[in-house]
Amino acid sequence: MITLALAGKPNCGKSTFFKAATMAHAEIANYPFTTIDANFGVGYVRAVCPCRGLDLTCQACSGGIRYVAVNLIDVAGLVPEAHKGKGLGNQFLDHLRQADAIIHVIDASGGTDSEGNSVEPGSHDPLGDIQFLEYEMAMWVYGILEKHWQKISRSAQSKTYPIEKGVAEALAGLGIREHDITAAETATGVPLVKCQGETLVTFCHHLITISKPMLHIGNKVDETSDALIKRLSDADIHFVSAASELALRNAAAGQLITYHPGDPSFTIAKEETLSPGQKAGLARIKALMERFDGTGVQQTINKMVFGELDMIVVYPVEDENHFTDGKGRVLPDAFLMKKGSTPHDLAFQVHTDIGKGFLYAIDARKKMRIRESHVLADGDIIKIVSTAK
Repeated sequence: MITLALAGKPNCGKSTFFKAATMAHAEIANYPFTTIDANFGVGYVRAVCPCRGLDLTCQACSGGIRYVAVNLIDVAGLVPEAHKGKGLGNQFLDHLRQADAIIHVIDASGGTDSEGNSVEPGSHDPLGDIQFLEYEMAMWVYGILEKHWQKISRSAQSKTYPIEKGVAEALAGLGIREHDITAAETATGVPLVKCQGETLVTFCHHLITISKPMLHIGNKVDETSDALIKRLSDADIHFVSAASELALRNAAAGQLITYHPGDPSFTIAKEETLSPGQKAGLARIKALMERFDGTGVQQTINKMVFGELDMIVVYPVEDENHFTDGKGRVLPDAFLMKKGSTPHDLAFQVHTDIGKGFLYAIDARKKMRIRESHVLADGDIIKIVSTAK
């Protein structure tokens, strides 16, 4: 399952985002290092369930909306010089190696300084936090490579093995692959064998941005001035109000409103049951959602998975005529797959044995047999025929 990490300095709203996305418990407070140990939970990407277009009754979706699970990690806040161990830096950076991609939460209101302390809103530049996170992560990788660089260089010079392989071995625990290293080497413009000092730092910066896709989001947009919103918009920052999303999720759970995560608005179930304070709060949230087309939380997860990670949703079935599994359940499973994946890739994702015994696949919509090398499309419904049961 895909794993997304929520990163950023303390007190920027990571834990509120985490709780709003997962509805799991996470301590939320207005001071740095509320999160000491990482919080682990399950969030979801939102997709249109194929049952709608096929006029089927599906038990796995909610009103034609299919939510597909992804892992979320809310890690401890990052402060300057975290790569040297300051604050909870080592713990923070260690958790990031588990992530396929990083959602970088910044305080769009400019109401917290670089270490997460509360300051006058607008007095801190939120854009400075973007460079800060990328720098800390690059220096973290640089510190690892620097320790091994003489050994890696000697092995490359003696042609024991290519330098890219040596770097990959040194960074094996970070989820960095050899093709990421090759791409970063090309982006640096200097052969790895000649990298040292600043050029090695530059290589590490490219390596982080290539191997760990990152999406920067401006949280606390409900507290942000119009001038800062304009400035952050020009920098292509995606806006979020995690506190608003959490309020809506709680209100929906209490049956006060009808709301699905990712909706651009909501409807009040019974207005007479709301207190004046609740009505005022919901009115503020509705106005914010009209301005930003939602709270931004679900939109962030979708943008990361479908945009930055380039994934699609594919639905495996056993009965291509009724779109069911062996128990008669309609479209019970949904898998996130990388664009360009084939039916054989899907077979392995369903189960290793099914992948090993793969024979062929059937496009359930067209009732046609498709090649092993056929490129899957978003929303495909596929029957896998395998020697494995």
